[in-house]
Amino acid sequence: MWREMGLSRDEYGSIVSILGRVPNKVELGMFAAMWSEHCSYKNSKEMLRLFPTSGDRVIQGPGENAGAMDIGDGLAVVFKIESHNHPSAVEPFQGAATGVGGIVRDVLAMGAEPIALLGVLRAGPVSDKRSRWILRRATDGMTWYGDALGIPAVGGDLATHESFRENPLVNAMCVGIVKISSMKKSAARGLGNPVIVVGARTGRDGIQGAAFASQEIAPEVRAGGEALQIGDSRLGQALKEACLELYDVLGDSLMGIQDMGAAGLTCSSAEMASKGDVGMEIDVSRVPRREEGMTPYEVLLSESQERMLVVVPPGREADVIRVFRKWGLEAEVAGKVTGDGILRVTDGTTPVAEVPAKALTEMAPCYSREMREPALPKMKSARDVLDVPEPSDYRDALRLVLSSPKIACKGWLGGQASAENDATNVDYILCGPGAQVVRVPGTSKGLAATCEVNSLYCSLDPWQGAAHAVAEAARNLVACGAVPLGITDCLNFGSPENPEVMWQFKKAVEGMSAACKALNVPVTGGNVSFYNESEGVSVHPTPAVGMVGLVEDMENVITSGFKQEGDVVAVFGRTEPEIGASEYLAQVHGIEGGQVPRIDLEAEEALLNLVKLLTSRRLLSSSRGISEGGIAAGLADACVLGDIGAEVTLDGMRLDRYLFSESGARMLVSFDPSGLRDVEAMARAENVPLSVIGKVGGQSLVIRRSRQPRPTARSGDAAGSAGENAIEIRVCDISRIYREARSWLEEED
Repeated sequence: MWREMGLSRDEYGSIVSILGRVPNKVELGMFAAMWSEHCSYKNSKEMLRLFPTSGDRVIQGPGENAGAMDIGDGLAVVFKIESHNHPSAVEPFQGAATGVGGIVRDVLAMGAEPIALLGVLRAGPVSDKRSRWILRRATDGMTWYGDALGIPAVGGDLATHESFRENPLVNAMCVGIVKISSMKKSAARGLGNPVIVVGARTGRDGIQGAAFASQEIAPEVRAGGEALQIGDSRLGQALKEACLELYDVLGDSLMGIQDMGAAGLTCSSAEMASKGDVGMEIDVSRVPRREEGMTPYEVLLSESQERMLVVVPPGREADVIRVFRKWGLEAEVAGKVTGDGILRVTDGTTPVAEVPAKALTEMAPCYSREMREPALPKMKSARDVLDVPEPSDYRDALRLVLSSPKIACKGWLGGQASAENDATNVDYILCGPGAQVVRVPGTSKGLAATCEVNSLYCSLDPWQGAAHAVAEAARNLVACGAVPLGITDCLNFGSPENPEVMWQFKKAVEGMSAACKALNVPVTGGNVSFYNESEGVSVHPTPAVGMVGLVEDMENVITSGFKQEGDVVAVFGRTEPEIGASEYLAQVHGIEGGQVPRIDLEAEEALLNLVKLLTSRRLLSSSRGISEGGIAAGLADACVLGDIGAEVTLDGMRLDRYLFSESGARMLVSFDPSGLRDVEAMARAENVPLSVIGKVGGQSLVIRRSRQPRPTARSGDAAGSAGENAIEIRVCDISRIYREARSWLEEED
């Protein structure tokens, strides 16, 4: 039986030793769920300790339902990202919807009001019918659940690749706001305090879902849908409102609250007891059910959605019941807090399970897995990829690059939202393809949020790829006028039992940690998702970074689109002939390889400092981090978002290398010509290279290659250099390229 539940022989032996006896089926199921990778992080704990988790603004780091950071005026931002990959491979709409529901409850359990959603989505090539179906269904599921709760989906990161054909990735992030004095914790407190199950009724959906998420998806499971959670957005909205009302009613009298997610009632009760150094008694006969004949095993391990567990002082039970029943939800006293550290489960008067709470949590095994560097991928050499021929038609090359899902669908989830969306009461600004800004209710402050990761980078060089994800996220935030605060991560990898996967995981964590330390963005929590593989083939490593930043004044928000005729177009940072692992190399030449751009964390820090300074002085009209697709994609986005053209002249290296290089530590900006001298002086002071490449104007994007020495930037003739037009394309035609590249998101097969 233990083997069928996903436990090893050694793990079963440890359970027998801890209990001093053979466990019954219920107890064995509880251990199997809690000791799964999904709940215990038994294969990743050691590496996760490398992350920096403290900082001046950190209020809550890893270990709670979500992280929290001080944003001033007695307020905190609460945020977290988690995966729902395996369920989404079976039924992407419900998988994505329940992923959103779960991450919203994590933020809600901190006492915070959720105000924004983001997502990271990976699937197979769009040429594949099933992959298109997954992408559409997952997108619909995320927005459907968020809209029902009045929480806008403001941004996300979407990409496709063959490695995700059988194992799509669906990561959901939620951002919320709370008064620091009103923050809630999950630890159970107060001997004898009643434990109350609130929310929806419990069904048979999602039983052993945590174990399901901790193993390779077998074909029969993919087809059948066992262990799949089913969400109800109507009940999710009611639960959100009921919890927020309960916080107002009880205040500090609320002695603990925990979401029922993975492993259901087993996890919530065990974690609350363990964190509080207490025990807990639970009578499963008191748990409201929506199906007849459910066994204690099913009740304890069901992952039915829209449920929470709360602890209150004696005498306040009626308040809890009144609030939740007002919103059409259940609320039943199912147990009490005890002082012996034992999680004791009964079915009425019949004993069901008796397990030390910490045995399910802190005593879970911790493994140090074998690691081995994978064989070098093809086309690893930088020299090899630089030998590719120059495009004969640069306009066509640009079209191919802009049509890549990674570029055309950047920020796809935010595109489902609208400032006029009546489903939300949240004031937000869609700044462009990078970060978005949400107003902190009742203040002039804003919160910027973004999700980033380049899976191809991470497959070729996981250290560089993970570091780039952090740096790109920081550039996204600074580009819209925010100061980066911290990150939450979702680390998506193949099997930890594969030495090559564990080597990738270690390198990714090291790279992410180094970038976080260099850029002063601590990690406040996150999620690890292993076993994203089928028949021994792993997904590309995808360590997704969700980052939040603070905008002190919403008047200082900067968007990516060009603004006005005559503005100077410039690039901060140094462009190197780095086309390895680029969208250009993949889309135009059909090569996925080469050397990942080398990250310079000192240069990244200098760039962030410069742009923050320029923003504070309101010298920039637009700004956008340069990443996938290089300067070419940045120019195209800026023209489309501003509905205005630009003329630029590029020189210094072969044009395709300049246009499509994905060198880091760069920003595309525009500003009034009268500010040129100030911008130059500040760039010099921060030791950030500045290249004036053109000016805003017209109805087309015109890109010239220089035939003669460029005039100096001080001349003011930013685009007057004589040269050959390599690309001339109307802004409306760029918009059409994007629309056509995204059309599969709206079409039905």
